[in-house]
Amino acid sequence: MNMGCRSLLLLTVLALAVLFPACSTTKIDWNSRVGTYTYDQAVVDLGPPDKSAKLSDGSTVAEWLTRRGRSGGTVGMYYGPDYYPRYYGYYSVAPYYYDPPSPDYFLRLTFGPDGKLEVWKKIVR
Repeated sequence: MNMGCRSLLLLTVLALAVLFPACSTTKIDWNSRVGTYTYDQAVVDLGPPDKSAKLSDGSTVAEWLTRRGRSGGTVGMYYGPDYYPRYYGYYSVAPYYYDPPSPDYFLRLTFGPDGKLEVWKKIVR
């Protein structure tokens, strides 16, 4: 490789390293946030909630959609006469396949009257 190709390769690798940092799965420890995490921080981190309600005691319950479910579906099997007169018999086009629906997943956070997280819960429906 000549020097021009090496520098181009090095620049490409560096650009990819900057654009795609090392993948790491970050799980939020909600228990450690109880009592300190505020509603405003949740909106900044998670965006506006999908649903929220202010309760009579001044606390706020908010839900965020974390994973959308699927509606499911089926693919049937055609089993019938051949459309071409020179062929006799039956044939199938597609096998039967059932993809069951899956539920939506939500994160429900309850904030006290002071705006700090009191309870968190994962909801499936």
